[in-house]
Amino acid sequence: MEKNESLKVKKIEQGTVIDHIPKGRSLIVLKILGITGNEENTIAVLINVESQKLGRKDIVKIENRELTEDEVNLIALVAPTATINIIRECRVIKKYKVALPSVIRRILSCTNPTCITNAEKNVETVFEVLSTDPVKLRCTYCWSYLTLSDILSQLVEAR
Repeated sequence: MEKNESLKVKKIEQGTVIDHIPKGRSLIVLKILGITGNEENTIAVLINVESQKLGRKDIVKIENRELTEDEVNLIALVAPTATINIIRECRVIKKYKVALPSVIRRILSCTNPTCITNAEKNVETVFEVLSTDPVKLRCTYCWSYLTLSDILSQLVEAR
């Protein structure tokens, strides 16, 4: 490809664009969202694209889908630099940076096998966010810690 040529990805009419994903993490984002490649809607994934902000980044475009709050929170764990663009009629109607809440509920498991959340079925997990860079969470029941590698392991295996 010549220097002035560029790869063009068709605009989506309705849906979500997740931009500024750290390079190499878009496949984890797809896993978080349960995207397998068998969907009816168009999914575009750009990996290792040049970025002024990050040097290199990934981008995910998802046609006809908006993300839930839990999905955005999970993306914030693995891609804290990501921005979410909501698209309607080929226009960005809303754009925001992901941000971790101070508490994360339900979406991760405690790694402590003796934690009450693992022993009792009806106790939801609750993690306090201690830091975002690097990501470090603490279970509010047993005070066990989750790091980015623990989170990535759970997200890749569980989905």
